[in-house]
Amino acid sequence: MHRSRVYAVIIDTPKTEAAQAANFWSAALGVDAQPFPPAPHFTTLHHALPGLITAVQAVDDVPRMHLDIETDDVEAETMRLIALGAEQISRWQECHVLRAPGGQLVCVLPVESDLEVFQAQATVWP
Repeated sequence: MHRSRVYAVIIDTPKTEAAQAANFWSAALGVDAQPFPPAPHFTTLHHALPGLITAVQAVDDVPRMHLDIETDDVEAETMRLIALGAEQISRWQECHVLRAPGGQLVCVLPVESDLEVFQAQATVWP
């Protein structure tokens, strides 16, 4: 048995356009955009989606959006999503990067939110 929940919506943007994208999304959504010092390739869009982290991520890839799913068992959640039709395409640090049917990316990562929030909002899987 493990638990998981959607943790973040990430706006992946080519590095050369990340600052402009962060400014755009900040203004478009009416929220503050702040650099995230522990990971400088992220700019957080504070309170853009209540209950979720929303950020612009500077990437060496194409523009897209992806979901981060946090879990108390990364391996079990990855296997659950693969059984549903996702394909693991890479790993980055502790994160498993999957491609869902339809082509969207999903990152499965260890719990990042406050434990109380995670426990209250996560779905329990058999």
